[in-house]
Amino acid sequence: MAPLKTLAAAALLGFAGAASAQITLTLSSWVPQTHLLTKMQLDWCMEVSKAVAGRIQCNMLPKPVAPAPATFDAVRDGLVDVAFSVHGYTPGRFVMTKLAEVPFLGDSAIASSVAYQRVYERHLAKFDEHKGMKVITVFTHGPGQIFNNKRPVRSLADLDGIKFRIGTGILPEVGKAIGANMTLKPAPQSYELLSSGVVDGVWLPDESIVGFRLEKLVKYRTSLPGGLYNTSFAMVMNPATWAKIPKADQAIIEKHSGEWAARFIGKYWDDYDTRSRAAQQVAGIESITADAAFVADFKAKTAPVEAALIKEVEDKGLKNAAAVIKELRAEIAKLQ
Repeated sequence: MAPLKTLAAAALLGFAGAASAQITLTLSSWVPQTHLLTKMQLDWCMEVSKAVAGRIQCNMLPKPVAPAPATFDAVRDGLVDVAFSVHGYTPGRFVMTKLAEVPFLGDSAIASSVAYQRVYERHLAKFDEHKGMKVITVFTHGPGQIFNNKRPVRSLADLDGIKFRIGTGILPEVGKAIGANMTLKPAPQSYELLSSGVVDGVWLPDESIVGFRLEKLVKYRTSLPGGLYNTSFAMVMNPATWAKIPKADQAIIEKHSGEWAARFIGKYWDDYDTRSRAAQQVAGIESITADAAFVADFKAKTAPVEAALIKEVEDKGLKNAAAVIKELRAEIAKLQ
């Protein structure tokens, strides 16, 4: 893959045969410029640019216009045209999206993202939690795993005495249910937290170990079939920007949105997860797969978390939320 600066330069200069760009989309990313999410977002925009024969061009800003929790508002308010963020970084604002974060959903980001997009369109979009933004797609990362530098984690009891950095969304409830010692911080702070000894471990997808340069800071990895958790994301566009795009090009963008974009992003994550696992092996990180007893114990303790989430989303107006989660899992199973 070409370096990000080269890609950005190509995007700005335009493709051969394009006389001039009618519209330049500004993109912002709150993870490092080398992170897969930054590359993915630019590559998605470049796919759109190619599809519209260069009438739309892409400008990845060198620095984020806002921190992760303020990114959705930055898009809504027109500070940037296109960006992505994590729903859980603004607690209480997005409720329906937490359905895509429950444990044991699946082992593939492609499957989880495409299934999530389908269920979002069928059941969740009507609640307009992204008011003031045009949703390009919703997606998840690969399955979250347990990493630490103190001891192998082969049971819930092994979590005792290990302090973890975790994310938001449904994760705090999961952590409480299993008795984990947690600190809630954004994922880009993981290196600082681990290297300074503030935490002993992280709950992250495999990709993030290399993506945030953590391979020398952790010694043990424990994977649960279907994942410890997922994180719900959305990539969104400013609606005024969308309105400026000619209808014919809007139709082409729509073809590169929704399920197409979810699959495009999911493939990025699956590929990077695979590369990271290989790098972890080279770095000497010991990998443990949770056995049946560990999984059963984890499921038993976190079942009330899923039940509480079902009640929460039903109170917000989604009827038969348990059936929606079942539908999500069934869609993922078909796609894996």
